[in-house]
Amino acid sequence: MPHPPAADRKTLPPPVHVPGPGPGRPWQTVRTHLERDGSATVVATWGEWLTAALADAGLRPLLGRDWQRYRRTGDAAARYRFITSRMIVKYTAAAVLRTDPTVLDLAYKIGGRPFIRGFDQIDVSLSHTDDLIAVGVSRTGRIGVDAEPTGRTMSFELLQGHMCTPAERAELERMPRNRQDSELLRLWTLKEAYTKALGQGMRLGFTEFGFGLESGALTAPDGSPASRGEWAFATHPVLGGRYLVSTARHDTGLDTARDTTVHTMLDQGFTDAVEEGLAAS
Repeated sequence: MPHPPAADRKTLPPPVHVPGPGPGRPWQTVRTHLERDGSATVVATWGEWLTAALADAGLRPLLGRDWQRYRRTGDAAARYRFITSRMIVKYTAAAVLRTDPTVLDLAYKIGGRPFIRGFDQIDVSLSHTDDLIAVGVSRTGRIGVDAEPTGRTMSFELLQGHMCTPAERAELERMPRNRQDSELLRLWTLKEAYTKALGQGMRLGFTEFGFGLESGALTAPDGSPASRGEWAFATHPVLGGRYLVSTARHDTGLDTARDTTVHTMLDQGFTDAVEEGLAAS
C-alpha cells in the first residue's frame, strides 16, 4: 500500500556526525533515521577517518574496484579524501543494511553517481567540500546531498542571472543585503542537491526550477508549485556551523521495506546471478 509522501511525514532528519568507523559510533541513530524517516545523512571530516583508513589492514578489499584508482591518485590530499569518502559511503550503507562494509560493491553510474551494486532498494549520494564529507542514503526514492562552507561568499549581483528564477530574484531583492548572501548560499546547496538526486548535476540549468525561500517548496520559474509533495528538502548547519548541508529526497509513494537488513534488501536478480556464477564455477 502507498505510504504518505515525504512532505506529509516528518521533515528530513538532521545529519548525523560520525567521527570515525570504530565501535560506539552513532550508527544506530543512522539506522533509526532511515527506518523511521525514510532517509539518513552522515557527515564527517576526512581527517577524522584517515588514521583508521591508513591503519586498516583490510583497506584493499574494503575499497574493492576503487583500490587502483586510490593507488593512481598522485596528490596526497586528494588520495586521502578519496579513500575516506569511499569508506564513509560503505560504512553508512553497511550500517543500514546491517552487514560488513567489505562485502558491499561500490560502483558508479554515468556521471560518477555512486550506488551499491545489488542493492537498488537504497539510493546513495556523496558530497565533499574542503575537509567535509557528506553521505545520504534513502529507502523511499532518489536522494541528493550537497555541502558548502558557510564562509563561502556568493554575490547576488553577479549570480542572480545564472542561478535564480524570476520569482527567486524577486524574493531575494526584498531581503536585507546580509540575508541575501546567506539565502543565496542555501539556495545553491538546495539546487545542487536536487539536481544530484535527479542524476543531472550541472546539466540542468539552475534557472529552470526554483525554491520558495520562505516555504522551501519546489517551484517553477514563475514561483508556482512544481511538486505535489513527493519531494522533501532540508538545509542544516553542521560541525559547529562551519558548513551547510542540504538534502533533497524523492518519495516514490511505494511501501518500501522498513527492515533494511541484507537478507530483505538484496535484489533478487543479483542473487540469481551470484547463484548461477557459483554453479558454473
